[in-house]
Amino acid sequence: MEDKQTMTMEEAFDRLNQVLNEMESGEHTLEETFTLYEEGLKLVRHCHETVDTMEKKLMILEGQDPEAGEE
Repeated sequence: MEDKQTMTMEEAFDRLNQVLNEMESGEHTLEETFTLYEEGLKLVRHCHETVDTMEKKLMILEGQDPEAGEE
């Protein structure tokens, strides 16, 4: 897997889709499937963090306080 810090959202979603397809294939051992699952979780976390960062930047641009929460 590419370093998640340099991975774009599109790349992360593409890799996540590959991971899901590999897991669904049933061609892996339990250990390999668990490793794929872990990678998938890391990708989902990366996407969530990226979206969260983007939302905070948008709030700042709109003059809202990102730490104040949703209104």
